[in-house]
Amino acid sequence: MRDNIEEIDKLIKETLSKEEAKFYDGLKEQNMLDSVLGLFQGKNKWIMFLMNFMTLVFFGLFVYCTVNFFNTDVTNELIKWGIGGLVFLFGVSMLKIFAWMQMDKNTLIREMKRLELLISATQK
Repeated sequence: MRDNIEEIDKLIKETLSKEEAKFYDGLKEQNMLDSVLGLFQGKNKWIMFLMNFMTLVFFGLFVYCTVNFFNTDVTNELIKWGIGGLVFLFGVSMLKIFAWMQMDKNTLIREMKRLELLISATQK
């Protein structure tokens, strides 16, 4: 399977102009670190910085609630600190899911661009 993909990539590069081939090389598959760093590029990078800041805030509040949960003996306070900890832990989880969905979206867009180049290369 990998050989077929390499053959297709070679065929595409041969039919593209130098500028298009350079653009095609930029669409190669990314590793996990490149995908994470790719979240902080583009016009919506400010929202990723905000989401990561809020993740840190929620995690800090989760730790605060957890410490207070283990330092109290009153049942009502145990319930309050436990629910607070769960709410902040859910908040961290939701923000991480948002980031993973953005990484998946970026991967899909990159693959769609590769397909567009493949179609344009075969029509020449």
